[in-house]
Amino acid sequence: MNKTKNIAVLGGDARYLEMVKNMSKSDDIHIELVGFDQLNQGFTGAKQIDLDDLELSKLDAVILPIPGTDGLGYIETVFSDKNLQVTKEWFKKLSKHCLVFSGIANDYLINSVNEAGLSLIPLMERNDVAIYNSIPTVEGTIMIAIQNTDFTIHSSNVIVLGLGRVGMSVASKFAGLGADVHVGSRSKEDIARATEMGVTAFHMNELSAYTSQCNILINTVPALVVTNDVIKTMQSNALIIDLASKPGGTDFDYAEKRGIKALHSLGLPGIVAPKTAGEILGTVVEQIMYEQDLGEE
Repeated sequence: MNKTKNIAVLGGDARYLEMVKNMSKSDDIHIELVGFDQLNQGFTGAKQIDLDDLELSKLDAVILPIPGTDGLGYIETVFSDKNLQVTKEWFKKLSKHCLVFSGIANDYLINSVNEAGLSLIPLMERNDVAIYNSIPTVEGTIMIAIQNTDFTIHSSNVIVLGLGRVGMSVASKFAGLGADVHVGSRSKEDIARATEMGVTAFHMNELSAYTSQCNILINTVPALVVTNDVIKTMQSNALIIDLASKPGGTDFDYAEKRGIKALHSLGLPGIVAPKTAGEILGTVVEQIMYEQDLGEE
């Protein structure tokens, strides 16, 4: 980086502690922490500060928590009881070159950043972050499968819906553990890829034909695909693990009526591997800021 970067981290969970720990090792980064007043540990190169004491015009980046803000600009603070709010006027006080990072974005955040003429970077929507996060996501999925079944993954019948970044990793790793993996997708390319991977592939419209022998169904599709028609053909001891973003792709109410355990398992990287998840975020943030420097040269 060309000069010392001033970064404000506003709120965040255990992942952010690892992110700050790693980023603060750089001599080119100065970090101010807001919403961490209940935190006992300190970091070299980072200091705690109140929101009102930030020199907004001197910031090169603002890192908001994974959920971003709510509809009124309030920020979730795991390590503080204080209410933090970033208003549209607050964003307008930032320098035009300041990057705003968040995990995800809602309309309030998008509109506030746009009105201020700033750049918003929702980290969880980036391909590189998603690919990196697929590793702890798969490990967490394996953990959930082991904890919630009375049979081995080896030789079990596993259905994976969707062959995106997470779906591909899930299918590969469960097959590597000896499961009989079937992958459902609407994409001809995904079906071809699944076949190339050595797993059974089928079109999503055929899902009900595969579920009667299914032991574990893992959904990654953010749309209602595990419907009551699908669930009613499943065995009562089957397990559904839904990894799709809210509201998920499963009819959870019907699964409960059928006595089938259906778990909506969100945020697994932050749950099972906060250290790795934080390191991933820190690496990507630094890379983006470095690329910004190159673009300004």
